[in-house]
This record gives sequence, C-alpha cells and structure tokens, in this order.
Amino acid sequence: MGVFDNLLRETISVGAVLCLPILLAATLVGTLVAIAQAATQIQEQTLTLLPKIVAVALVFIAFGGFGFKLCATLFDDALASAPAIVRSSP
Repeated sequence: MGVFDNLLRETISVGAVLCLPILLAATLVGTLVAIAQAATQIQEQTLTLLPKIVAVALVFIAFGGFGFKLCATLFDDALASAPAIVRSSP
C-alpha cells in the first residue's frame, strides 16, 4: 500500500470517529422524542428539532477538543507525507 492509501484510510477513520458520537446522540434523542410524541399525541415540529440541536451541541462541546486534536494530527500527517505522495505519483 502506498502512502496516499494510508493517508486516505486514516482520513476516513477520523471522519467516522468525528461523526459517530454526534449522529448517535441525534438518533437517540430523536427516537426518545418520537416515542414521547406517540405516547402523548403531540405532533409539534419544534419539539423534535430543539432537543436534537441541544444534544448535538452538548456532544460537540464534550468531544470538540478531542476532535480538533484528531484533525490536527491528521493535518500534520498529511503535511509530513506530502513529499512521499508527490514522489510516488505517475
């Protein structure tokens, strides 16, 4: 495998690690709100959107520093491997 392939694999895994907690929180909150709406028969659209926004914001606040460190490490790796990628291009 080439340097570019390793960098691409690392980029995809970092993207997954960054997106998974936010998507998980939004999905769980959306499911709980949908269950509550079905039980109470209140079908207000703002009741579904606001809790999701709050949950995503809290997850972003909690894991934001970790995500920025992952992105910084990926950026450093990309810059360090740039000469090898350019040399190996056809």
